[in-house]
Amino acid sequence: MPSLRLDTSLEMLLERMSEAAGPCVLATIVSTAGSTYRKAGARMLIESDGRLTGLLSGGCLEHDLRERAADVLRSGVARITAYDMRSDDDLVFGIGAGCEGAMRILLEPADAGSSALAALRTAGAALAAGGTAALAVVHDGPATALGTRSWPAAGAALEAELAEACTAVVATQANQHLRWQHDAIAREAWIQFLAPPPRVLVCGGGPDAEPLVAQLRALRFQVTVTDHRPAYAVPERFPGANVMLGPAADLAARVPLDRFIAAVVMSHHLASDATYLGALARSPVPHVGLLGPRARRERLMAELGTAANDLAPRLHGPVGFDIGAVTPESIALAIAAQLHALAAGRAGGPATRMAGSP
Repeated sequence: MPSLRLDTSLEMLLERMSEAAGPCVLATIVSTAGSTYRKAGARMLIESDGRLTGLLSGGCLEHDLRERAADVLRSGVARITAYDMRSDDDLVFGIGAGCEGAMRILLEPADAGSSALAALRTAGAALAAGGTAALAVVHDGPATALGTRSWPAAGAALEAELAEACTAVVATQANQHLRWQHDAIAREAWIQFLAPPPRVLVCGGGPDAEPLVAQLRALRFQVTVTDHRPAYAVPERFPGANVMLGPAADLAARVPLDRFIAAVVMSHHLASDATYLGALARSPVPHVGLLGPRARRERLMAELGTAANDLAPRLHGPVGFDIGAVTPESIALAIAAQLHALAAGRAGGPATRMAGSP
């Protein structure tokens, strides 16, 4: 499976930044030590009215970050701030979080016309097209040098050392800290490799597809919905998804199936589901989910004939984790959880590591 990115906060921030009416500040974690809620590369948007999009801690630091962001808004100059909660005294914040961690955060202006917004948009466009990108956050050096840059570059070319490091990060798909000197002044950057988010194909746009697509879009997965019925292939029913109208028999011709980590077949029309499964059997899609009981799955597999042999190792039917789901919403949750585990390379089960773990 190609490299994927499950932290889709970049897409979430870009959506909000396109709607924000006033000036904003972008907060980015550039380094951590010990146990912290988020790690380097996590971002949060702070608007002038105090509205937050994203989280950098479990709510422990956000109030103080608002105050510091106000200084950035007034001055228009980026600044670095640091928090260390590894002491039992917790004298500064008085929150007794017990996080046992420390982090450095860059705060920079991110309103319309800012270099930060241009960098995020450039990276977001590359990722939406299925490519990769890098974001370099310069957090040590002259105040005028602090800030986020993208690779591919947005606007002015990157300094040679930074451009070379970004190229290496994309080639190796590994994050990197970079220290270098420019004009005899030391600088430091955190360079983050960004892979595209997971793509999921939903074959069938009935009413129960709506909560599934909504759940996947809440995760900022890229979703394509296809249906042969005009009454169901309605973009307004699936905000944020790519909605396609066309016969099941033309699926492979209409949809680039090599782009998806998973497909969910749920048209509730037996002949169409069989056709979808036949196309997916001949595709490289690694995970094919089928809605419905086991008896229906066996009937469909019998109709596929020899093609069923190619599909069987990848077919999950009934699709979704067993969480006792009975409503369309809970079934959607079960399916989304299984697809998230697939993208993360996990088998599911009780959590042994969550956000904040070292």
